[in-house]
Amino acid sequence: MSRFPQSTVLGYPRIGPRRELKRALESYWDGRTGRDELDRVGAAIRADTWRRLDELGLAALPSNTFSLYDQVLDTAVLLGAVPERYRDAADPYFAMARGTDGVAPLRMTKWFDTNYHYIVPEVGPETVFKLDAAKPLAELRQARELGFETRPVVIGPITFLLLSADPAAALDRLDDVLACYEELLGALAAEGVAWVQLDEPALVADRSPAELAAVRAAYERLGGVAARPALFVASYFGHLGEALPVLADTPVEAIGVDLVNGEVDGLAALAGKTVVAGVVSGREVWRTAPERAAHALRAVRDHAAHVVVSTSCSLLHVPYDVRDEPDLDPELTARLAFAEQKVAEVVELARTGFDGPEPVTRPAPQSRPEPVEQRSPYEVRAAAQAAHLRLPVLPITTIGSFPQTGELRQARAATAAGTLATEDYERLVEAEIERVVRLQERLGLDVLVHGEPERNDMVQYFAEHLDGFAVTRNGWVQSYGSRCTKPPILHGDVARPEPITVRWARHAGSLTGKPVKGMLTGPVTIVAWSFVRDDLPLREVTFQVADAVREEVRDLEAAGLSIIQVDEPALRELLPLRRAGQAGYLDWAVAAYRRATSGAGDSTQIHTHLCYSDAGEILAAIDGLDADVTTIESARSGARILEAVGSFGRGLGPGVYDIHSPRVPSGEEVEGLLRRTLAALPAERVWVNPDCGLKTRTYEQVEAALANVVAATGRLRAELTSRSAR
Repeated sequence: MSRFPQSTVLGYPRIGPRRELKRALESYWDGRTGRDELDRVGAAIRADTWRRLDELGLAALPSNTFSLYDQVLDTAVLLGAVPERYRDAADPYFAMARGTDGVAPLRMTKWFDTNYHYIVPEVGPETVFKLDAAKPLAELRQARELGFETRPVVIGPITFLLLSADPAAALDRLDDVLACYEELLGALAAEGVAWVQLDEPALVADRSPAELAAVRAAYERLGGVAARPALFVASYFGHLGEALPVLADTPVEAIGVDLVNGEVDGLAALAGKTVVAGVVSGREVWRTAPERAAHALRAVRDHAAHVVVSTSCSLLHVPYDVRDEPDLDPELTARLAFAEQKVAEVVELARTGFDGPEPVTRPAPQSRPEPVEQRSPYEVRAAAQAAHLRLPVLPITTIGSFPQTGELRQARAATAAGTLATEDYERLVEAEIERVVRLQERLGLDVLVHGEPERNDMVQYFAEHLDGFAVTRNGWVQSYGSRCTKPPILHGDVARPEPITVRWARHAGSLTGKPVKGMLTGPVTIVAWSFVRDDLPLREVTFQVADAVREEVRDLEAAGLSIIQVDEPALRELLPLRRAGQAGYLDWAVAAYRRATSGAGDSTQIHTHLCYSDAGEILAAIDGLDADVTTIESARSGARILEAVGSFGRGLGPGVYDIHSPRVPSGEEVEGLLRRTLAALPAERVWVNPDCGLKTRTYEQVEAALANVVAATGRLRAELTSRSAR
């Protein structure tokens, strides 16, 4: 066995420094270019990544971390776990990710506690596993042609099965899956591969005795393969806990531990192993404190046979290069490290990082937020809102955003560059709002939105108008597929200098006699989708943001809006992976939301929205938000949320239109989802809405889909009216 080199990273951004992959994907999907061009762009991004990592001095380069859409989807293809309904599609890979005209895509949800989304594999008794190692072998060979030896990276068998749609049933297929991994190890050994990385982040969550037994069985079996590369099992996003001694007792040669988000304890179990020590954060953008990293490395060295310096997880979750941000304040820039800077930190720590002073622990400052007024009980508010709004049964609305046209994006960029006058840009925004309002009126929606044409992103837009935030020019991070976001940098105390959304909401309201929703992003989500200062507890930062949102709620209400939506799609996302920390988090997260909405009067209806995050697991906390109406992703997940909503005591809108796929749902499909909803909830509490905002879709798709939603709702309203008349 060759010795693991001294420094590595668990993965690297893959969208390209200027989102080259995004443009190539969308061009391919639109039919403007062919698969050859898409593959050429992917190969160029991979080559540039390996060259740059080598130039920075990284000792061990990973491969197979690039993906055209998602690494879990890649693993499903690797193992042959492609459901039969996709096999005849022109491109089965993207059919699973995005659907086709006749087939819905696979479910999508959050990757542990991050804002990255993965495609949920389907594994059942009928799944026929068959190894297809073309992708990892092709990337390995491409790297060699460029002169680089690499370490292939693959999602491990336990994590793959535990992330599937039915984890318990999937684990029953472990032996069949392991046969594919054994074959893969043989193929890599035949290629002369020294090390392979199997990612097992699922092991940092609470695991049952049966699951831990599966871990032991899996790695005993893989470790016993006669001709294989050395096995490096990587964990991240937390500490291995009870899985650490189990994994350490198997024949794997190296174990990766997250020493940024995990704990430096239990390391005695690692005696005799190579330990890949994740001491540089792969998720945050702050420079690594060398004394803290050195302390962790020394603790590992006291037990391990060999220590490798690494990032805590893949650098997929941070932007490429802080040097691409000339607009940031130099004092802030000096505190930042993006992917390129983090690689340099890893290399330097491998050279000198075991020496240094002990870290000084300073208690984080604590503050007690001022108390705020509480809203009246829901029953009181519901009566006031019913009398004031007079909405029909099964009211139809959307989640907020409408398609962002190329003209709007170009105008926003021109305004930022100073080549388009602000007044001209604002006239374009007002015209787009009128277009959106007229479209909703024509289709027959009941509660309208202004479409958010002025917003670049649901978090960045607010960050641009709040003190304490900085926004980047090129700080893109992949969220899923071709979807990228620019997380703001929350670096100071948060305050709202002036109203943010009131002007546009008031303009929309002036165009129609129907109710218009004010659209805000909630405090937990603003914090979750930002890179947050590390000198205050997250709770304290979130409460600062909640106070700013509360001021905006009050101003919208004063401007005459009777419905205000405060979205919290990240509520489930920030939930700690281990049960021990979950109740405490939910307590303060719910308190922050209630603080943000506390100033609204009884007749003002507060909505919230959640999506793509297994929200059924925290339904009690969602109910605790005390929003009058909750809209929630449901269509893409097959309406699974309906299994848990019986006790939900407020208005609920399980989505009936999956907006993350270009396919238009038929009226019959929408009607079927609505009937399932009405079987679980009384009609007077049901709302009708898409799964999420419509920003990523085209107007043609949106108009056709919403027309089907309205038609299906009309049929059910007629049925309900007929029943009540009997």
